[in-house]
Amino acid sequence: MSTRHILLGLLAGGPSHGYDLKRRHDDRFPEARPLAYGQVYTTLQRLVRDGLAEVDGTDSDGGPERTMYRSTEAGTRELAQWAGQIAPPAPFVTNEIFAKVVVSILAGGDPDAYLRAQRAAHMARMRELTAVKTAHGADLATVLSADYALNHLDADLRWMNTTAARLTTLTAEVDSA
Repeated sequence: MSTRHILLGLLAGGPSHGYDLKRRHDDRFPEARPLAYGQVYTTLQRLVRDGLAEVDGTDSDGGPERTMYRSTEAGTRELAQWAGQIAPPAPFVTNEIFAKVVVSILAGGDPDAYLRAQRAAHMARMRELTAVKTAHGADLATVLSADYALNHLDADLRWMNTTAARLTTLTAEVDSA
């Protein structure tokens, strides 16, 4: 995910300070990794440097003075271009689970036990996400984020089941190479 473009998108709603942008990011993308304040302010500085955002004064709201930022016309154009680009399917699939299965075979470990443990971890996370999305008052962004994660976890589980069924063949291939 492009923090640069997400912040530009959040600035599209009007001038904001870094604290508010971080809070709105975390609210709008509830299952994403929360942004660190340092990441927000570093990205804002780069946006200003690149002419995509500018300082729009300061605001104190009775507390410490906060710098307000707003998107520029160039920022609005870049955001529209980025938002309209099709996200290409990944050209290479890097799968840590598959790598650990192969390394387990190479190192004389127990790849079947690893897959069982990984499936259990995935199932536990799926239960957590299901509870999040079915919680009373869950907003649509939370539900959609949880659905996205659940679908990916489900795909991983199906892959793990297929791989477990083929471990004997995979082990023979890895050992013979």
